[in-house]
Amino acid sequence: MGTHESWMEQAYQEAEKALEKDEVPIGAVVVSDGMVVGRGYNMVETLQDPTAHAEVIAITAAANCRNSWRLEDATLYVTKEPCPMCAGAIYLSRIQQVVFGVSDSRMGACGSTLNIVQSPGLRSEVTVTCGILESKCLGILQAFFQKLRQRRITER
Repeated sequence: MGTHESWMEQAYQEAEKALEKDEVPIGAVVVSDGMVVGRGYNMVETLQDPTAHAEVIAITAAANCRNSWRLEDATLYVTKEPCPMCAGAIYLSRIQQVVFGVSDSRMGACGSTLNIVQSPGLRSEVTVTCGILESKCLGILQAFFQKLRQRRITER
């Protein structure tokens, strides 16, 4: 059995794949029974698909691996707090636990801006743990956006 940190390292490795493709570097893994059953990284630009977030790709991969959309016993590890769309996918897939690296004060839907995954109205009781490898997860995002800003300045 891995620790939160070891599973988050695997999510971080997915984020590095996104970075290599010039995507916003967010990575995710779905863990069940002590093994990764789904993994994904942000592919919005590559696929020109606004739903191609790391979490959605990892959840889809896990559902395919398990041959079931019900992931009740699974934990999602993701480098950045899920947005409302991804929180909805977490809720619908029945994932019981979300562990993320860095909070998102703009679009976070697991406790920062909204809390969809723990909404009494939805009868959702997902366990949320935040701050795992936080500085590392924040660092890759900051480096990406700094490089993007520099590129935009240079192109002017």
